[in-house]
Amino acid sequence: MTSTGTPAPRKAHVLVAKGDLPRYALLPGDPARVPLIGRGWASYEEVSNNREFRVGRGMLDGVALGACSTGIGGPSTDIAAVELHDVGVDTFIRVGTCAALQPDIACGSLVISSGALRRSGAADAYVDAGYPAIADHAVTLALIEAAESLGATYTVGISASVDSFFAGQDNPPPTGYRPSHFSTLIDDLRQQRVANVEMEAATLFVLAGLMGFRAGCVCAVASNRATRERRPSEASVEMCAAVASKAVVLLAKRDATAALAGKRFWHPGL
Repeated sequence: MTSTGTPAPRKAHVLVAKGDLPRYALLPGDPARVPLIGRGWASYEEVSNNREFRVGRGMLDGVALGACSTGIGGPSTDIAAVELHDVGVDTFIRVGTCAALQPDIACGSLVISSGALRRSGAADAYVDAGYPAIADHAVTLALIEAAESLGATYTVGISASVDSFFAGQDNPPPTGYRPSHFSTLIDDLRQQRVANVEMEAATLFVLAGLMGFRAGCVCAVASNRATRERRPSEASVEMCAAVASKAVVLLAKRDATAALAGKRFWHPGL
């Protein structure tokens, strides 16, 4: 509600207003994963559902958290992150699926992104391509600790964020179109020690740097482009969601500790 007692205006796409969500939010791509995430919380309720943006909120271990689906790719992630940040969300964790690029990253495991290679256009509309797409260190550390505490198998590494599921990942479309540069795409990324390929992290990380919010990313590995194995797993998606939710609980406690100490950043010495 506003000071005059009228309802606060809702954002045009995610259909939420100030006060509808807490400061922490998980960002799955698939709208169906919002209630899936909520099933792992102590309580969950749906807030809105419009286009690709399904929004829920709830509680876990005494911490309020939200979730909003972004759809596929940078443009819709841009919309979700900007609108949610404008109503008070300051910490985002992308929760998704990906294809691994290194042969030792198994299907069903997780990849926690330390940063992202920018091969998507949404972030380019904001800033020069040389601007880095970096995950927040506190969010990344919380994801690592959460993965360890829940017994998840995980890798920490650089992700490649692409705009095209087909051309951007050398997944030939049914027409058979495959120009020569496709043949080196995956091998080049592998040699550059890129861990995985997905479609949203770089946009989220660039927006975080420009707008001053925190962002991280954890993805379940559904396929491996090096071994040609494809094995999507609902269990790995559930583990991914659990790790992200646990990371929020850890972040909330650390944020409270830092605030009590009068510090802007939490560190292990507090």
